[in-house]
Amino acid sequence: MKKIALVTLLALCSTPVLAQQGGFVDNNAPQARQQGGFSGPSASLTTADKVKSMSDDTWVMLQGNIEQRVGDDLYTFRDATGTLTVEIDQKRWNGLAITPKDKVQLEGKVDKEWSNLEVDVKTIKKLN
Repeated sequence: MKKIALVTLLALCSTPVLAQQGGFVDNNAPQARQQGGFSGPSASLTTADKVKSMSDDTWVMLQGNIEQRVGDDLYTFRDATGTLTVEIDQKRWNGLAITPKDKVQLEGKVDKEWSNLEVDVKTIKKLN
């Protein structure tokens, strides 16, 4: 009886190993879509000038240069249309070293409070 129980237990434990799949993978075949996350429009590229007329919490993408630090997490951003203040938390830098000569892409949301306007940056990428 103990031998039967041991063989049954061994068979149940080894079933996942035997069930592994393999074979040919066609890289040209359409791939199955992964589950989870949002699939749809994201922040569209805009300009510093246009951000000034956007509503609070609008997601934006900007490309230009960070000119200077003006506060703890506050910086002056410039593109061809003008300047605006961006807030970049220390954790968003991800080890990047950026100078005023480096072109960057910022993604974040517009933050309007009374007469104050800034973009709360969520991701930053160095473009050059």
